[in-house]
Amino acid sequence: MRILLAALTAFVISVVVGWFLIPALRALRAGQSIKEIGPNWHKSKEGTPTMGGIMFIAAVTVVVLVFGWRDMAEGNWQALFVLGFSLVCGGIGFIDDYAKIRKHENTGLTAGWKFLLQLAAAIAFLALLRWSGNLTPNLYIPFVNVSRPLPWGVYLVFAAFVMVGCVNAVNLTDGLDGLAGSVTLAVSAFFAVLSKWWEYGAVGVFAGALAGGLLGFLVYNFHPAKVFMGDTGSLFLGGAVCAMAFALDAPLVLVPVGVIYIAETMSDIIQVGYFKLTHGKRIFRMAPLHHHLELGGWSEVRIVLTFTGITVAFCLLAFVGVMYRYAI
Repeated sequence: MRILLAALTAFVISVVVGWFLIPALRALRAGQSIKEIGPNWHKSKEGTPTMGGIMFIAAVTVVVLVFGWRDMAEGNWQALFVLGFSLVCGGIGFIDDYAKIRKHENTGLTAGWKFLLQLAAAIAFLALLRWSGNLTPNLYIPFVNVSRPLPWGVYLVFAAFVMVGCVNAVNLTDGLDGLAGSVTLAVSAFFAVLSKWWEYGAVGVFAGALAGGLLGFLVYNFHPAKVFMGDTGSLFLGGAVCAMAFALDAPLVLVPVGVIYIAETMSDIIQVGYFKLTHGKRIFRMAPLHHHLELGGWSEVRIVLTFTGITVAFCLLAFVGVMYRYAI
């Protein structure tokens, strides 16, 4: 019940914040710049307010602090750690968005700075989880329900790079109206259910709040979008997704539930690699994958619904693979 109330409250807060935020962003001329190399019909979206991720970030923050106070009073800081890492990632995105708006172009922080900041945040988050006793260097493997112990140093390196990769994979998925929000809504619902099943109430509150906040955001972001989440929102979501997986001590569950994030990232890597190896040839019409499908005639709504449906199916599969981790 607490998770459902958290989701409902976050939905309401997100919708209300959006009602005031979008006109404010327009007044500040915080409009999105569209890449020249993107599909030419995306140019019509130029000037749409960005940084709309603030609405679900605000909703999640308020709900976690209000509904998670009981856990924190009992010494369970998991939700606060997850929120903290997500906020740091969102803060990096905010700096990036602000730089883009000031320069009136679609380039902000350099890739090197983003990587270093995200890596530092990931290491700090993992150290906090380890210090609080909420993370072990035992790598849990879904479906076979076994754990493989690793040296802490090896696990830390693995975990940090998984987190940075996940943050940027979600960011890469944010390329169509409602895409990143809809896919991550399904993922956050999965983590809410799993947290309840495994009795991780604090993480469940965060996951429920994220699901509700995203649903409120999609009221304004579904095609045709009145606002974009910007890197502020997409990096926050990337941080939230991987932080929830590690807070539940089950990072490998990111493989099935993040199938769309992985497909988008791999399509980009394959495209760039093949282009360089063949001196100009391409495998996809355009990368990442959602642009390839767009240029193949798929509508934005069709892509969003298809990718979300695939995510839901893989989340159900993932749940089957982990539901018996603990004795019922």
